[in-house]
Amino acid sequence: MSGTLYGIGLGPGDPELLTLKAHRLLQRVPVIAYPAPDGAPSLARTIAAPHLPGGQVELPIGLCMAVDRAPGQGGYDAAAPEIAAHLEAGRDVAVLCEGDPFFYGSFLHLFARLSPRFATEIVPGVSSVMAAAAALRRPLAVRNDRFAVLPATLPDAALRPAIEAAESVAILKLGRHFGRVKALLAEMGLMAGALYAERVTQGGEHLLPLAETGETAPYFALILLYKGAEPAILASERP
Repeated sequence: MSGTLYGIGLGPGDPELLTLKAHRLLQRVPVIAYPAPDGAPSLARTIAAPHLPGGQVELPIGLCMAVDRAPGQGGYDAAAPEIAAHLEAGRDVAVLCEGDPFFYGSFLHLFARLSPRFATEIVPGVSSVMAAAAALRRPLAVRNDRFAVLPATLPDAALRPAIEAAESVAILKLGRHFGRVKALLAEMGLMAGALYAERVTQGGEHLLPLAETGETAPYFALILLYKGAEPAILASERP
């Protein structure tokens, strides 16, 4: 029989935010695979490290973190046959994924390549959005609020109407787009309700009002914006 492919959500960075199911599977699978972007240390491997028993086969997936979709696909093209070989030999494989596998997760690319051929199970994880809301003491939504999750990679012409259409907004993937997005929110008069979270639950975590930030931000940063009418949302913010 073929092995099972597991997409395991690891959460935003704190190893204690793994689910019990993720921990159980990490303890028993014989093979783990994880993204290692551009030769840098793997964040996914670092999060999972305290829960790994040792002795497992490890398959780093070399990724090019390019803006365009095509260059980044090479790593998945190379990893899929290697993972498939273990599955065909009857060995379960756990693919480690920061946050949640199906929420902008790198596992999505392997899921598309391998799930039609092999039994696949998804283990959800805590997303950075939920972790940031908890750290900032900023509830995401209440009652009839509409909540939008937007990538900062979208142009202003797409971001503006999406922001206008929701009471609560999370803007992810800031990186080199941070200055532009911050300027857009200032232009829209929304800075007062905007909070910034960087590397949530990781070393170097920063939490502060967006208005107090500089002009640069890492990829692992996000903005939480609230412009609805529920006072409870703004009552107990940390910054």
